[in-house]
Amino acid sequence: MKKRPDVLEWITKSEQDYQTAVVMARKRKIPVPDVVGFHCQQCIEKYLKALLVLKKLDFPKTHDLLDLLTILNEKEPLLDALKPKLRILNPFSVQFRYPGESATIEDSRKALTARNT
Repeated sequence: MKKRPDVLEWITKSEQDYQTAVVMARKRKIPVPDVVGFHCQQCIEKYLKALLVLKKLDFPKTHDLLDLLTILNEKEPLLDALKPKLRILNPFSVQFRYPGESATIEDSRKALTARNT
């Protein structure tokens, strides 16, 4: 298979988000569940975008994982099985990033689990 630098860059950035989530999840004295969940969401968002680029599917600037999945379903309908996991991760893109709502440690654990399955 021909190397695709554009796809590899998405994957590299995705893995950086995952590594950040793992490191931050280990913080015990001062937990940061919003940050853990955000980086899990970002990891999956970038993997979805890597797949969209690979499949040559146009996509808008969005953080909505379900919207990205809808576009991917054109060429990869089996990916629809990811929908329950994406629903767990979706709120971390914006909802918990600003004052008013915060994720719990349990929320961040669910985000890590959703990212890993």
